[in-house]
Amino acid sequence: MNRLRSALATAAAAALGLAALATAPAQAAAQPAFLAASQMPPSSTPWTATQVFDGVPENGGVLCAPYKIPAQNTRYREFGTELDTNGVQVTTVARTEADAVKLVDTLRTSLAGCGPLLERQNPGLKAVSAFHGRLAVEEGAWVYSLDTADPQIGSTDIHLFSVGRDGRTVTLVRWGQMGDLKDAPLTAFRTTTKTAVNKLY
Repeated sequence: MNRLRSALATAAAAALGLAALATAPAQAAAQPAFLAASQMPPSSTPWTATQVFDGVPENGGVLCAPYKIPAQNTRYREFGTELDTNGVQVTTVARTEADAVKLVDTLRTSLAGCGPLLERQNPGLKAVSAFHGRLAVEEGAWVYSLDTADPQIGSTDIHLFSVGRDGRTVTLVRWGQMGDLKDAPLTAFRTTTKTAVNKLY
């Protein structure tokens, strides 16, 4: 009887091992999900979304964080409306959770210091960065804005950014249009950010 129990236990363990091997590739292949066009902040004209691309957007990333996000294990989707309102979501899976924490810190530093950096790089440009708080979603998300004005051409632009993390996955969302901070849908953007982080897995 003891031999029978031992044989059954060995067979069961082997079956569990095979099951784990069978599911491992599927888990490894799982990719973080992205926002849908309808989940961007409301606009007077409908949002459209591109397919999800591998790598980072053109010019190495997004405004305020160029070349901060590695291209490896990174994907992105761009959004737009008929009224020049636009956006992007960039998501990267870091090698370890510690690497993901470091990337979040790097992005937050870039977003917080974007205004002064742009003013140094573009004499005459007025640029103000602001922090709009932390959101309680997964390991957290942080919201920033960038308000720019170019007196030479008389244009003003407002951008909202957020960076959030779920385990070793980091996502950055940007929204932008002509106007000022008072024109920006900050409350709706916070909702979009929470959705983006919750949708990752």
